[in-house]
Amino acid sequence: MASKAALLEQTASGQTAAPVAVDRRALFTKRVRQWSAVALMAVAWASYNTIADWQKNNAFLINASDSLPNWAFFVHLHHTPAKDDYVFFAPPANPLVQRHFGPTSGPFGKRVIGMPGALVEHRGSDVYVDGVRVAHMKPLTRTGEPLTPGPVGRVPRGCYYVGTRHPDGFDSRYAEIGFACASQIIGTGTPIL
Repeated sequence: MASKAALLEQTASGQTAAPVAVDRRALFTKRVRQWSAVALMAVAWASYNTIADWQKNNAFLINASDSLPNWAFFVHLHHTPAKDDYVFFAPPANPLVQRHFGPTSGPFGKRVIGMPGALVEHRGSDVYVDGVRVAHMKPLTRTGEPLTPGPVGRVPRGCYYVGTRHPDGFDSRYAEIGFACASQIIGTGTPIL
């Protein structure tokens, strides 16, 4: 077999080089690297699509309110709430909400206390859902603005009585919030912190 120097000399002088033995190990390593790169790109593409799908159906939310015990939630968008779920919804655009939370307030987060068909009653300043006391209504906000007692009767189809145990909770106990209905609901939440 010709040496490398002899092959280079023949090629430089215009002569045809003799066939060179292929280093199978180097070729194998090269092919493994190429297929590994293809596999890595496929995994990256699948991960991107999975993350994009997750983002279409989920969100991360920071709770700035004292009314819920947790401050961070994964929100499962477009989920129909069940009793005791955390639910996130767009609050009604009324003057009191806008004065206290701004014209572009973020979503409100509460617990589902009353499902469609549940009976909401006021007994004095207390609110009962299906005979269980769930809240106490205050006549004024912390800043002295009047609050209106919330809706009573059966919770309509597609709506929910939402609230918290917090004494200053701004929720369905007041007409300014009322029932949270399907058109307002963003999704349900899972507390993470």
